[in-house]
Amino acid sequence: MEKSVKKHRKLKIALIVLAVLLVLVAGALTFAGNYLFNFALDPHAGGMLSAYDPDEWDLTESMAWLAGNAEDRWLTSHDGLALHALYLPQESESHKYAVICHGYGGIPQGMGGYASHFYDMGYSILAPAARSHEISQGRYASMGWLERRDIVAWVDTLVEQDPEAEIILFGISMGGATVMMTAGEADLSPNVKCIIEDCGYTSVWDEFAVQLEEMFGLPTFPVLDAASLVCQVRAGFSFKEASALEQLSYNDSRPMLFIHGEEDTFVPYWMLDKVYHSCYCEDKEMLSVPGAAHGEAAGTDPELYWSTVQTFLEKHVS
Repeated sequence: MEKSVKKHRKLKIALIVLAVLLVLVAGALTFAGNYLFNFALDPHAGGMLSAYDPDEWDLTESMAWLAGNAEDRWLTSHDGLALHALYLPQESESHKYAVICHGYGGIPQGMGGYASHFYDMGYSILAPAARSHEISQGRYASMGWLERRDIVAWVDTLVEQDPEAEIILFGISMGGATVMMTAGEADLSPNVKCIIEDCGYTSVWDEFAVQLEEMFGLPTFPVLDAASLVCQVRAGFSFKEASALEQLSYNDSRPMLFIHGEEDTFVPYWMLDKVYHSCYCEDKEMLSVPGAAHGEAAGTDPELYWSTVQTFLEKHVS
């Protein structure tokens, strides 16, 4: 009888210790998950995005050109946010429009160099500020996932303005992921004739896994799982759900051009092959730029870059 009591007491102590350990582990994972979420996606929490102050940007000549000549456009998103864009119409009548999407921590003015090339090709320019970027509202960034619905809405404003509009989508880095995710939306207007993405990632999960290892030396499990759960609770989506690969599999008709620098380690070069082969449409092209790091393909070999872009556009936009 005494042995049985001792056994019961030891089991009870063991269960209490286990429960305490589980509580401590859960607390640690909750802290880690919230920390990583704030660090990556909350511009008000002192993380990465808070370092990108739009008032502190030194505008280059091309950025100043876009900022000085464009007009402001506003849109109310499906969830009630006031979203900002710069709009630069062609001086002569044109039905061609380029919607150009900036990267993580960027601003519409930062796309001035790209905008000038598309403008010279005869396109009016719409450069949206992603939610929680520049002066667009938004509590959190969503790395292209919620922004995909914003791009659908921006496209609809152009079609309402000009029913004959021929629209292209272009994005770099997070903007590249945004336009890839937009490609899979069933209600994306048929006025969008083709899409060009430059160094976009396969999914938010994959990109954060790369950065978790690179910046913190941490494995994905269980830290990234915890951060993804926090994101689901606070922002309404999970990292794995925000997948360019999945969205591209729904694009069965709209032509796409995929661009990536071969020396890109921030959004690793191997992602190019993944996104290209995930796109269901037959009319797709790939441009691999030797020697180019992240977001530097256009600057590394501008002749190759812009001749490829122009040839691609001439096939699909009248």
